[in-house]
Amino acid sequence: MMEPTKKFNRRHFLSAAALTFAATKLSSLQALAATGRSDKNGYQAPVSFREIKQIRAGLLDIGYAEAGPANGQPVILLHGWPYDIHSYAKVSAILAAEGYRVIVPHLRGHGTTKFLSAQTFRNGQQAAVASDILSLMDALHIEKAILGGFDWGARTANIIAALWPERCKAMVSVNGYLINNLEKNKQPLPPKAEWGWWYQYYFATERGKLGYTANWHDFNKLIWKNVSPKWDFDDTTYNLSAASFNNPDYVSIVLHNYRWRLGIEPGEQQYDAIEKQLAAAPVIAVPSVTLDGDSDGVVPAGDGSAYARMFTGKHVHRVIKGAGHNLPQEAPEAFSKAIMEANSY
Repeated sequence: MMEPTKKFNRRHFLSAAALTFAATKLSSLQALAATGRSDKNGYQAPVSFREIKQIRAGLLDIGYAEAGPANGQPVILLHGWPYDIHSYAKVSAILAAEGYRVIVPHLRGHGTTKFLSAQTFRNGQQAAVASDILSLMDALHIEKAILGGFDWGARTANIIAALWPERCKAMVSVNGYLINNLEKNKQPLPPKAEWGWWYQYYFATERGKLGYTANWHDFNKLIWKNVSPKWDFDDTTYNLSAASFNNPDYVSIVLHNYRWRLGIEPGEQQYDAIEKQLAAAPVIAVPSVTLDGDSDGVVPAGDGSAYARMFTGKHVHRVIKGAGHNLPQEAPEAFSKAIMEANSY
């Protein structure tokens, strides 16, 4: 026998509709929490990532955020110091909405990225960090990606684009060409430029090591204010990133990075061949967009001519008004546009 048709019940219908509306609203707010976008009522959620994934790659178990379709054009976004993946929370949402597959990894010593072995030297030199990203690409089966970065992240993108152009479709680099040359690093800069790097010399001392170990939270917040004087960030925004600095290897990686740059501490022999290539100042042939913030407290904005000869492929330079050193978080629309522009070349 056929089951009797259920009678229409207006009360049940309205209850179901209310539940559906509530679920839809909750889903909307959860999405806003990941993207930081406002809904039509002006609700602004904290900018964060909903999920952090983990994958073993090279020497590390790397924590990373992912957004966008799995079959989209891969984009790997690399943060600097003293920042973390939240520099790209809004950028990743914008690019994901455009169909890109966005990967945002915690660099070694940050967030949930951990060393697989307690015996591995906590090395912050540029070749080691770049090797991590190549290992990440291999682990994720990404043959070629657009790379974008600022500070440490820009340097890492530069290195991969210069030495492994077959892995880099295009690049966006804040402050241009940042590959380190240890011999050139020995040469003094004009006083104003030296002043901008004061923390490197602090880190070179035993007092600096003790001070940073004890005070990294307030120290990093001071850097944020100094290098992005027009960025009116709040404590919630800072604390989202500061949680990533509470990594057992964080201080060791940061101190070694800057001490290595000044020639105070050695790197590892396994990276000598890469560093020799980098010391020769390899050019970057992949399509590139370079950006400067006109309020950057570390690197004064320029027209790109100082390093234009290092880019032999299609290259354009842009100055972003009002942006400081953490350009992707301060001007996410401009940074996202640069990624899409580089991809179009």
